[in-house]
Order: sequence, then structure tokens, then C-alpha cells
Amino acid sequence: MSWELEKNNFYNFIIENKVIGFFNVPITLKSGRKSYWYVNWRTVAEDVFLLNTVSDYLLLFVKYLNLKPDLFFGVPEGATKLGIITQYKWAFKDKKIKPGMYNLSMGRGKPKEHGDLKDKFFLGIPKGNVILLEDTTTTGGSMLQTIDDLAKLNVNIIAAIGLTNRSEIRDDGFTVEEAINNKGVQYHSMSDAIDLLLKLKPNPTVATHIENYFKKYGKKEIKF
Repeated sequence: MSWELEKNNFYNFIIENKVIGFFNVPITLKSGRKSYWYVNWRTVAEDVFLLNTVSDYLLLFVKYLNLKPDLFFGVPEGATKLGIITQYKWAFKDKKIKPGMYNLSMGRGKPKEHGDLKDKFFLGIPKGNVILLEDTTTTGGSMLQTIDDLAKLNVNIIAAIGLTNRSEIRDDGFTVEEAINNKGVQYHSMSDAIDLLLKLKPNPTVATHIENYFKKYGKKEIKF
């Protein structure tokens, strides 16, 4: 299998498992924006079989990008499980694996009040060439904060990967890609919200709200 052949299947996986969908009444996002549509990977993250499938797609994507990480690290707490499962599978792809070759690291959702910096933010310090993972990127705030936390420990982040990019412009005028690239980290997304939304059929009222949303916040406009 290759990512080029499996990308469409990944998009179908997202739709079939209702990771993306619509609201008749808008919700307020963490960014403060009111949205009639959502991207929510939580249900998938709660299912071992589905999360295992996502991890397989992720490994295909990493191979496609020709990246050679030592560690997959999930942004706490949205991608913690994905990071652990993917790291485990990645390590055991190496037939020469032995003790001390691959570490397993988790970020704390809430920093400890006491202790060394490394213990405040992490359970196991990330080592080697690290790929940072996030499920959904809107403004990229959690990912950017994690990049800053890892930078304090001189961790080498070779890429940041989001499962879905909401394809929005931040309040500072930058896209998520630009904001993360400005930190010296390559950003890649496995799926784009605009492409996903165009595969769905919201009712006319919701469709109009979404079109107006992207006129205001989107990297580009959308037309159903």
C-alpha cells in the first residue's frame, strides 16, 4: 500500500466514522469562532480498532513524506493515544530493536507544579528526531505550545502532522502551516476540511452559514 493509493480511503474513513459533520445550531470553538460544522476525532480515539487504523494511515503518510523519526509524540491530550500506538508500531517495524533504542514519551495535559522542567511537562523525555502529532488543527495553539515546550529541552522536531486541517486563517493573519513553519517546523496535514466538506451535503441553511464562515475565516472560499 501507499499513501497515494490510500488517501481517498482515509477521507472515506473520516466521513464514515462521522469525524466531520454539521450542527443546526452553531457551537463556539476554543478559538471563539461560531461554527456550524465540526471535526472531532474523539470517538475514533476511544476505539482501539479505529485508532489502530488511523495509525496505519499515519505510517503510510510518514513513508510518503520520507521522514525517518525516532519518536512519535502526540500533543497532549488530543493525540496522546495516537502517539503511543504509532510509536509502538514504528519501533517494532525495526527488526533490530533492542532495549534503549526507542523511547516512549507522553505529554502531561496539566503540568506538575513541582519538579524539573522535563518532569513538569512530560512522562519520559522525547529523544531523537521527533514527529509531533495533533488530531485537528484550527489555530494550531496546542501544537505551537508543545513546540515551545519541547524547544526548552532542545528536542529536534522534524515535522508536525495533523490528521485534519480546518483550513482557517488565524486572528494574526497566518495559516496554521505558516505559524508552525515560522517556528522552524514543517507542518503537514493528512486531510483538508474543505475537501472533506465538499464530499458532504449539508442542508441549504447550514451550507450558506459554512460558505459565509469560510469567507470570513477560511484560507479560501467554499461553494456547495
